Amino acid sequence: MDMAGTETEPREAPRKCGNLEEDTMHVGMWGLAVIVIAIASWLLYRYLAPDNWKEWSRAGVLQAFIIAFYAEMYGFPLTIYFLARFFGIDLEWTDGGNLWAQLSGSQNAHLVAMTLGYGIVLVGASLVVDGWRKVHRARREGRLVTDGVYSLMRHPQYTGLFLILFGEGIVHWPTIVSVAAFPIIVAAYWLLARKEERDVLREFGDEYRAYMARVPMFIPRLGSLRQGASLG
Repeated sequence: MDMAGTETEPREAPRKCGNLEEDTMHVGMWGLAVIVIAIASWLLYRYLAPDNWKEWSRAGVLQAFIIAFYAEMYGFPLTIYFLARFFGIDLEWTDGGNLWAQLSGSQNAHLVAMTLGYGIVLVGASLVVDGWRKVHRARREGRLVTDGVYSLMRHPQYTGLFLILFGEGIVHWPTIVSVAAFPIIVAAYWLLARKEERDVLREFGDEYRAYMARVPMFIPRLGSLRQGASLG
């Protein structure tokens, strides 16, 4: 009741992350989560198909990342809930549950992160696809591939995978799962790359040793990038 004696409508209190159990019942898009997980998994096995059981174990780690990450992005925002419930961080709940938006209190932070993240994802995806095409063509011809993106790095597909995971799971939509799993996945695929190189050395010998000496494993040299840009 105000000073004039008339009743006023109570203002709606801002929703806090402490009430996420109720809030997420209205924003959980589990159907969309299943669709995105299916598409991402198909792309994984389309362009990074494992050749043996050891590679399947590494792919299993990546598959678990995909399921957990998109289940949180489109289903239940576990990271926001965890920070609010166990660390007492008082964050206003906004639809979507993006961590950058929560921490800054503005959806503009999410838009900036999304733009940067998807830009990194696009670069990574182009490396994966281009690398896949070149290596499969070289395998059919029985030769060592050293041109194109393979002239910049020895494992462009894995570099592309790292960029995709970093752009999506660290820059765009960081979660507890994505931040914790990213270095594990990088380490797993580094070990896989080393194993693959031992196999290629047995097949191509000195030709591959010379290639290893002039081309880095994952991160291209700055001079090589400048040369590629000038040629483009």
